[in-house]
Amino acid sequence: MANEKFSLEYQSGKAAFERGEYRASIEHLTTARNLVNLSSRLGGEVQMWLVMAYEAAGQKAEAIALCQQLTSHPDLDTSKQGKDLLYILQAPQLTRPAEWMTNIPDLGAIAESDDRESYVYRSFSDRKQPNLGLVPEPLDPAEINTKDNQFVWLAVGLVSLTLGGLIWFGL
Repeated sequence: MANEKFSLEYQSGKAAFERGEYRASIEHLTTARNLVNLSSRLGGEVQMWLVMAYEAAGQKAEAIALCQQLTSHPDLDTSKQGKDLLYILQAPQLTRPAEWMTNIPDLGAIAESDDRESYVYRSFSDRKQPNLGLVPEPLDPAEINTKDNQFVWLAVGLVSLTLGGLIWFGL
């Protein structure tokens, strides 16, 4: 019975994490953590998921504290993963310039009475599309150089002289 409850809570916690519901994930994984032997491999796995859920929910202090406990876990794989994850969690945060970021508008703010598809269509169709250079712009015939620049005749003459010289000297 306890094994079924553990399995249900553990799977629910992982599923909530993957859906981005980090608070729900923390609740399920904490319940699962209380139902398993913490020094087992499975107990370490539950705690690793809990560390990631804490971090994703913005509870960095809790994530680091639990990860520090996992560095001395009896299972060697869990201990190694805990050390690796702790190194990542404690790494300094790099600042990114604002121009590197893309602002995504909140479409949830649109009133329910609005037709969402027409809003999205309007917002994209109203933009001027940039010319990516895929379709060449038409040329003005007056700008085209139609004078013969004698290059072709010069090239034909040089090739003829070269071939004639080779034949003359028998090479």
